[in-house]
Amino acid sequence: MSDLLQLVPHLHIPTSSQALLQAQRLFHGRGHAYDGLHHVTVDWLPPVALITLFAPEPNTDIVALADYLLTQLPNCKSVQVQHRHELSGPIDIVRGETITQLAIIENNLQFNLSLGQSRNTGLFLDMQNGRRWVQEHAQDKRVLNLFAYTCGFSVAAIAGHAQSVLNVDMSSAALNVGRENHRLNQQSLAQVGFEKLDIFKSFSRFKKRGSFDLLICDPPTLQKGSVDIIRDYPKILRRLDQFMAADATLMLCLNAPELKRDFLLEHMAELAPTYHYIEEIKPPEVYVEAEDKGLKVLCFKKG
Repeated sequence: MSDLLQLVPHLHIPTSSQALLQAQRLFHGRGHAYDGLHHVTVDWLPPVALITLFAPEPNTDIVALADYLLTQLPNCKSVQVQHRHELSGPIDIVRGETITQLAIIENNLQFNLSLGQSRNTGLFLDMQNGRRWVQEHAQDKRVLNLFAYTCGFSVAAIAGHAQSVLNVDMSSAALNVGRENHRLNQQSLAQVGFEKLDIFKSFSRFKKRGSFDLLICDPPTLQKGSVDIIRDYPKILRRLDQFMAADATLMLCLNAPELKRDFLLEHMAELAPTYHYIEEIKPPEVYVEAEDKGLKVLCFKKG
C-alpha cells in the first residue's frame, strides 16, 4: 500500500447525492492526528478533487490516490494536486479534465474558485460553520467584514438578511471576486460596500461609517508589509467602541497555529472588557486537531 493510501480509512466521503453537491474537506492531515500524513489534505470541490501536499510525494503514490478518489466520487471530472511545498503552489492535473475556474456550493450558497492561479483557491473550507453562523445571526444587522478576502462572510450575511455589509481588504482583486460572488447568488449590491483600505490606518473612516452591529474579523497570521497578527490584532480590539454599536456582536478568528484561544480571551478582557465571551464556532468535524493548532473562532457580545 502506498503511503498516501494510508489516509483512505480516514476519508470523509459523502454518502448522499445531496451531500456530494457540497464543497467540503475529505481529509485533513494538517492537524497531526494521523501519523505520517500531516502534510496532506484532500478537498472535494465538485467536480474537482484537490489533493494538497505540503511536502513532496512520489508521483506513483499521487496517481494511486487519484484513482481511488475517482472510484469514490461518481461526479468527479478532475483530480488535481497542489504542491504547497513549492513557493508558487503549482497545480498539476493528475486525472481528467483541466478545470481552472469553477463555482462551488457550500451551505447552498455559491462561490467562485480559481485553481492554479495562486496558492489559495478563493474560499477557506474550514470556515464553513462560521459562514453558516453569520447567515443565522445577520438578520437586520449592519455588518463590518474586516480582511474580507473574497467576501464569503458577506455573501452569507446578505443571505441571512443583513441590513448592510461593508467589506474591507487590501486586495482589490479579492474584492472584485467578492462582487462576483454576490452576483453569483443573485444578491443585490445595493446593501454591500467594498473598500480597498489598510485597516490599521482606517479606524476614523469606520467610525464615520458606523456604528456596526456585527463585526467579522478574520486576519491573516502574517502578511509581509501589512499584518502581523500578534502585533496588530490588539490595535483593532482596543478601538471597538469607536465603530461598534452598543449591543454589538463580534466574531473573531485566529489562524495562527502558535497562538491559543487565550490570546483572544486575554486581549479582550484587557482591551474590550465590556464584551463577554458567548461561544466558540468549531470547524467541521473532519478538521481533527491533535495539537490544538487549528483555526479558532470566538464570539463575543457587548453588555
